[in-house]
Amino acid sequence: MAAAPSAREENVYMAKLAEEAERYEEMVEFMEKVSALNDSHELTVEERNLLSVAYKNVIGARRASWRIISSIEQKEESRGNEDHVASIRDYRAKIEVELSNICAGILKLLDSRLIPSASTGDSKVFFLKMKGDYHRYLTEFKTGTERKEAAESTLTAYKSAQVRAWGLGMGTVGERGSCGNGKPMS
Repeated sequence: MAAAPSAREENVYMAKLAEEAERYEEMVEFMEKVSALNDSHELTVEERNLLSVAYKNVIGARRASWRIISSIEQKEESRGNEDHVASIRDYRAKIEVELSNICAGILKLLDSRLIPSASTGDSKVFFLKMKGDYHRYLTEFKTGTERKEAAESTLTAYKSAQVRAWGLGMGTVGERGSCGNGKPMS
């Protein structure tokens, strides 16, 4: 009789299952459970990629919604349709709260657990770039001081990732293509 899978193995399996079913919010939950395990193991390459894919899909859907709603808002404003504009602004604000919460969730996980526990340079670079990405997503819809702070945090995280990548002889993180969206950080 085979041994029962560990909590880690079970949650990784369930995350893969959720990915196949395109249930990314649940995929995030399973990977957050893996990240929270106190078994002193940092995430494997597979686990960190699953976490990244889960969050990328959850945030990606909201970012697309925000862009669509913002475009509709501009069209209605140009038509002078103030009744619709007010409703659209309320709806956009709801999406912005969701975006903020998603970003806050992954940024907290990165700062409290993933970056501090990353023992390899590659992991540290991966997570720092991920941190930069989620701060960058905040700059897409935040305004004023919040936008400025998010932009500064984006730059700080990307610079930290870049310095570590250079120190490890990795070239630029964007050249490597294995650290997220493949966009150059310069």
